[in-house]
Amino acid sequence: ADGELVQYHYGLKDLVTILFYIFIAIILHAVVQEYALDKINRRLHLSKVKHSKFNESGQLVAFHLTSMVWCLYVVVTEGYISNPRSLWENYPHVYLPFQVKFFYLCQLAYWLHALPELYFQKVRKEEIPRQLRCIALYLVHIAGAYLLNLTRLGLILLLLQYLAEFFFHMARLVYFTDENNEKLFNVWAVVFVVTRLFTLTLYILVIGFGLPRVENQALDPERGNFLSFLFNNILFRMSVLLLVCLFQASVMWRFIHFQLRRWREYWNEQSSRKRAATGTKQQAKPLKRDSGYHENGVVKAENGTSPRTKKLKSP
Repeated sequence: ADGELVQYHYGLKDLVTILFYIFIAIILHAVVQEYALDKINRRLHLSKVKHSKFNESGQLVAFHLTSMVWCLYVVVTEGYISNPRSLWENYPHVYLPFQVKFFYLCQLAYWLHALPELYFQKVRKEEIPRQLRCIALYLVHIAGAYLLNLTRLGLILLLLQYLAEFFFHMARLVYFTDENNEKLFNVWAVVFVVTRLFTLTLYILVIGFGLPRVENQALDPERGNFLSFLFNNILFRMSVLLLVCLFQASVMWRFIHFQLRRWREYWNEQSSRKRAATGTKQQAKPLKRDSGYHENGVVKAENGTSPRTKKLKSP
């Protein structure tokens, strides 16, 4: 009422909050699974492999859509999009608004809850390493942005990442319902390329130009200043940017390789269908009949005589 703005810092009590929301995430996961995904699976009659992937994509579509809308609301209301300089100005951003802190705690709780869900969902052993790698990458990046006071940059990057992931898993759901419908994969391909370009641009803008201009360049862990003195060194800054560019290039290379393989398989399938259709048409062509006309089911010659050769009787 008096106009005071309360801000928050991270600490050990965050672990208790994260633990509480892990249980909330497990409950919400079960609700989505039972009341939405299981009912759809009964109608589709999918195989075991597709059933597992359908459940994974269904859960992630719900999570990515919720997180994307929530993250967009936070960055718009806090003015991070309208004022890009706020991503690095006044670094370190030690004190956070409530909605920013709460968003990060919920994100950490969700990805931590995904670990016991591997057991509850009875995920196949072949899929566990891939999902563990995905969970670990999200946890490292979200926790790193939260602990190193790069929460503003982390919000924008998460928004871009969740946007691309939402279209990918949505395309998988549509594909499982109709295997001939792959149009949404093309939309995902465009969104993926655009988000990679924006991600690389943000890295270059913040790391290359923003953080080196911060006034306080000294290492000060008590005030949360962990990075600005490192990025003041041009050699370290260029090394980090080079690593970021190489990583994004490797991601794009794998994406291009995947798209080329998918298009090759599509065109091979189309050509095989055309060959099969051509062979069917050739088999369906009517056979040529003998000249003449039909009378009472017997072929007659044009002059009225039977086309069969008459047997001569012996004298």
